[in-house]
Amino acid sequence: MNYRIVGKYMGYILFVEGLFMIPALLVAMGYHEPDTIAAFIPVILVCLALGGILARTRSRGSIGMGEGFVICSLGWIVMSLFGALPFFLSRRIPRFIDCWFETVSGFTTTGSSILTNVEGLTYGLFYWRSFTHWIGGMGVLVFLLAVVPLAKGNGEPFNLMRAESPGPAVGKLTPRISVTARITYAIYFGLTVLEFVLLMAGGMPWFDSLVNSFATAGTGGFAIWNNSIGHYPSQYLQMTIAVFMALFGVNFSVYYMLLMKQFKDAFANEEFRAYWAIMIGATVIIGINIMPMYPGDIGQGFRDSFFTVSSIMTTTGFGTADFDKWPDFSRYLLLIIMCIGASAGSTGGGMKVSRLLLMFKHLRSQMRQMLHPRKISPVRMDGRIVEDTVMFGTTAYMAAYAMICVISMLIVSLDGKGLVTTISAVIATFNNIGPGLDIVGTTGNFSSFSDISKFVMSIDMLFGRLEIFPILFLLSPSVWRRRALKK
Repeated sequence: MNYRIVGKYMGYILFVEGLFMIPALLVAMGYHEPDTIAAFIPVILVCLALGGILARTRSRGSIGMGEGFVICSLGWIVMSLFGALPFFLSRRIPRFIDCWFETVSGFTTTGSSILTNVEGLTYGLFYWRSFTHWIGGMGVLVFLLAVVPLAKGNGEPFNLMRAESPGPAVGKLTPRISVTARITYAIYFGLTVLEFVLLMAGGMPWFDSLVNSFATAGTGGFAIWNNSIGHYPSQYLQMTIAVFMALFGVNFSVYYMLLMKQFKDAFANEEFRAYWAIMIGATVIIGINIMPMYPGDIGQGFRDSFFTVSSIMTTTGFGTADFDKWPDFSRYLLLIIMCIGASAGSTGGGMKVSRLLLMFKHLRSQMRQMLHPRKISPVRMDGRIVEDTVMFGTTAYMAAYAMICVISMLIVSLDGKGLVTTISAVIATFNNIGPGLDIVGTTGNFSSFSDISKFVMSIDMLFGRLEIFPILFLLSPSVWRRRALKK
């Protein structure tokens, strides 16, 4: 283990986090919030000072894949610990485990909350809480690769990006990772600004438009009102957010292809087509199922269906209707698409549509192999043969996914919240969705869980956002041996 390199990157992460807190401090100053100002100032100073010292650490050697995983997982934990301090020091959230849960939920773009009264926060904390979604949506390491010339040569940038980027495989839009990161962030920023402008045009206040755009872009779902997006009765505002949630669940490489006028390749992308097929199909099926609940206003039923499916599938977690009161069929269908999630290379969570496609294709390939043992039947995606390493990684991910879910559910079940609440709470946090069913539904929260359950579900959020393996590497004793991570 190259401890100096790990420390150096922790410094970069802390320094950037300190800079990111400054706008929240300015918002608090603008709204004259002395307790929030007093909470942000010392945290910002510590992040900048400690980050600056660590970032100047001299290091030799390069970053291997193992170091990339450790930097990624440890960086997210450190970022969450320091990011929780403003909530704790302001005493708006008195217990640190709750501050930690809320902040991890923010950075991992989960949106699960322990707050029983969201509107009790200050504007400065509202801004920081929602902005953690925007930071976590694309990833802090990807941001660093985009703006700072950190790692050079020897595959270091790729190792860092691969550790943080979601999906069974990481692709490069351009030959240089730093350029890929800049293009990705430019698309991300552009879509966020476009949503902000459209929400403002629809009459939403500027601050609401800003924080809701942050939460939508990161597919996080932290709302600033207790009734979430249902606070805004405008169909235009609700449908604008619903459409942008769906757009941020698309693989950003598709947007790059569209910008490069590669329209045929973009629309021929198998994951892209499957993503929209699942979303539209679920919207129609649920819309028909809940139709009796909307007598005389079928249109509103389908609008609520689309908003909810878009929110759940992209793992955003915003709400306009209490889907926990919907028929069992619709609720269980929502549980299924909670697990499926959005596209690889998007800001959404879940298993990812591409993994689902790969597993179905692998199953079909194995069945063909059984019928014709001498015939080679490779798995293909978008016309290209999928490498065995990708398939092995996908299978390992699914196995680890099932194992962690079962263990987490067993631990959380000790709280005695009931089967539906326990299962949906773990699924909602592990897949970075936010709301679950029953006690943790759209009108509920996670405040009643024990500290142990909150800690377990916080780790589940990190497992889900970082796609399991970086956290497993961090927990492995062999990783911390000084020579364990040779490139």
